[in-house]
Formats: sequence, structure tokens, C-alpha cells
Amino acid sequence: MSLRKFDHFVAIDWSGAAGPRQPGIAMAICEAEGGAPVLVQRGSAWSREEVLSILRDQLPANTLIGMDLGISLPFADCGAFFPDWPESPASAKQLWALIDLICTDQPNCEATGFIDHPELSRYFRRHGGREGDRFLAAGAPDKRGRLRVTELAQQNLGCKPYSNFNLVGAAQVGKSSLTGMRMLHQLGGAIPVWPVDPLPETTSVIVEIYTGLAAIAAGRTAGRSKIRDYDALNSALATLGSPPVKGRGPIDDHSSDAILTAAWLRNAAQNPQFWSPKGLTKQIAVTEGWTFGAF
Repeated sequence: MSLRKFDHFVAIDWSGAAGPRQPGIAMAICEAEGGAPVLVQRGSAWSREEVLSILRDQLPANTLIGMDLGISLPFADCGAFFPDWPESPASAKQLWALIDLICTDQPNCEATGFIDHPELSRYFRRHGGREGDRFLAAGAPDKRGRLRVTELAQQNLGCKPYSNFNLVGAAQVGKSSLTGMRMLHQLGGAIPVWPVDPLPETTSVIVEIYTGLAAIAAGRTAGRSKIRDYDALNSALATLGSPPVKGRGPIDDHSSDAILTAAWLRNAAQNPQFWSPKGLTKQIAVTEGWTFGAF
């Protein structure tokens, strides 16, 4: 297949935490022509609205943007996001719109109103031992909860994915995914989101990333995916063929995730297998989406 050529690669480590500014958000960018990834610095922690503004108005043209969040919820296992709920959306974009509608009065792209909804809360595992009676619905492989087809593919590559319906524990990504889906809806189609949208021939595109895949490609394991010092980061970058970044001593894992994954995206964008994974059907594309790099 003929592969798209991108000029820039951006990786964003996202956060679903409450509050106007998120220390867990980090952004890094690198150029197709080479060079080390550069961390996009802020005077204070990022807000989700600032990231939205950059995506909409400030990124260079022809950029591949990886966001570390789930762009949808499981659908294929039960034939619905919320089985037996008459108002269950039929597509990822309808899901994004529903989240944003229910949470319209909540600031900072937060999604608490969605998971506290009297019907929808039944499908989530929340803090305080509040596990909805539909969390382990038919199709859940184990106590981690329901998984998307792409998460099963991640698992086959050595990762340890959890359900986006799970909102509890250090490994959960449900909160960041729900806030991210709200943000994607608010983008209003300004940037296509692959594979929910077809891959455009030109212009920028957003893909879902799992930073653990970048770490594995850089010679680390899923259990050692988090990098917290510059020596380890530059060793991983070297494995990916990237020049080192400047710095010594400790680095927070959000920044290192963004830096390493930006370098990985530069390589991964040229792998045709990542754009045509065997488990990705048209139906899965528009309902569950996919994680770039899982195949």
C-alpha cells in the first residue's frame, strides 16, 4: 500500500483527572527529517482546553498526532456500548456527542456526569467499591472488564490493557478516555480521527496511541514501560534510532512517555501493517476505533 508522508509527529500523554490544570498531560513533537523529539513546555500544567486549542489552531500542517487515550468503548463483544439500554449510541462519534451532551455543564472537559448517570453508571467500575451490575457483562474476559478488539490485539503484543469501563486503579485509562472523547467531539471534525474517519490523503490526523507499545518497540517490557530518568530515556530513544534529548537525572514519566512515543510514531507511520491491522473491519472502525500500532 502507498503510505502517507507526514512532516511532524506529536505525542500527547493525556489525563482524566479532575481540575482545570493537569500535571499528567505532556506533549512532544519531532520532525520527519530527523532530530530529537522536543517537549512542548508550559509555564504551568496544561489544561485540556489548551490542548484542544493547539490541535484546532496551532499545530503545523501534515502532522500525525498520537493521543494516549481510548477513542471509544467496547462494542463488538455485545453488539452495543451499553447493551439493553435503548438509548445506546450506534457509533463512536455518537458516543462522543452523548458524553459531551450529558456533561455540558461540567468544566475542563470532565466526564463525571456521564459515569454518574443513573443508567450508564451500571456499566462502569467506580471508586468506593461501586461496580455496576453490567460492568462484567457478557463478553468480559475477566475482572478487568469488557475489552475492545484492539485491546485484545494489544494483549497479544505483550501489553496489559484494562477496560475503558474501569475507572479504578493505577492502570485504568477510563477517565482519560472519556474526557478525551469529549474533547474529540468538541474538535468538531477539524482533524480526522483514524480509523473512525478514513485516513486523509493530506492534512493532519489523530490516532489513538498506547505508550506501552512505544516502550516495547524501544526494548522495554510492559512491566518496565515507565521511564523516570534521562539515561534510560536516551537509551530507549537510541533503540528507536533517535538522537538523545538533553537532560540529566530524573524526568517525570508523562514527559518521557510523550518524548519516546513521538520518536516511535516517526518510525511507526511507515509500517503498512499498522494502518491495516488484520482485526480492523469497517464496523469496528466506526464503533470501537483502533490503537495505532496494534495488529
